[in-house]
Amino acid sequence: MALPLPLILLLVFSHLFISGVRSTSFVMVNKCDYTVWPGLLSNAGVPPLPTTGFVLQKGEERTIDAPTSWGGRFWGRTQCTTDTDGKFTCLTGDCGSGTVECSGSGATPPATLAEFTLDGSGGFDFYDVSLVDGYNVPMLVVPQGGSGLNCSSTGCVVDLNGSCPSELKVTSLDGGGKLSMGCKSACEAFRTPEYCCSGAYGTPDTCKPSSYSLVFKTACPRAYSYAYDDQSSTFTCAKSPNYVITFCPSPNTSQKSSQDQSPDPKQTTPSGTSSTTSPSGGSGTSWSPVDTSMIYEGALDQSKGSPSTCHVSSLCGITVTLALAFCRMWRLF
Repeated sequence: MALPLPLILLLVFSHLFISGVRSTSFVMVNKCDYTVWPGLLSNAGVPPLPTTGFVLQKGEERTIDAPTSWGGRFWGRTQCTTDTDGKFTCLTGDCGSGTVECSGSGATPPATLAEFTLDGSGGFDFYDVSLVDGYNVPMLVVPQGGSGLNCSSTGCVVDLNGSCPSELKVTSLDGGGKLSMGCKSACEAFRTPEYCCSGAYGTPDTCKPSSYSLVFKTACPRAYSYAYDDQSSTFTCAKSPNYVITFCPSPNTSQKSSQDQSPDPKQTTPSGTSSTTSPSGGSGTSWSPVDTSMIYEGALDQSKGSPSTCHVSSLCGITVTLALAFCRMWRLF
């Protein structure tokens, strides 16, 4: 039996309408005790997002909608100021644009990165949190509404700035003292092929984890610690979930943070550390927490309605309205 014309039109129109408006929402939340200026960079060849940089005061959040098949990265900029000439700069994560908007420029290392490829191979979203370019702020990525065995939270929720090996540490003067504000990658600090996975070390077989990348991996086991750290650091989701990206989340840990991040200053070498020799010939201390097991579940406030639920509900309401309208039209035939 042939379908009535109005019903055919309804099905076709609904498919085109829903496909055309489908998007992924990124909810960016600042739980830090300080202001963060998120930066956004789209991959080459994909449509740009509505903004490339903005400010998030303590406790604020903002939602950014991305089109289907978008790919790119997010990061947090810290300690940003505007000089008398109106030039905007940040001490970490600066994108060099001179304004709050990054306008197509990426982060200057060190910077914690959240990387996404939406609707990639097999229709899956691919995402990770990367410390390959170093670390500047704790970050957690939580998918909402997706599915799959590997569709789960990832990030680096430990504050690595205070425990960063001295040869990787980035500091600034603060009230006469030094303030730790970032932790470089070994590649950024030493610029050698074995740390940068370049030249003769440009394959997974030749580029292996270093003592420095293991500092990151031990503290943040789900985050990328070096270029070929794919197996334990890439996550995938089906069914187009939305994502919550939180700066300075408040995770549950198996130990008090003071045990992991604030060694007794009276100790010359804190428990859980080991000595390493840097390429420059100096010796440093590699920190590793006694127990780094993280409980990521519950780190996000689930009392907030899922953006995906609201999005689907609005589409359903519009579809029902269209169905009723076409049914009334059908009576005229």
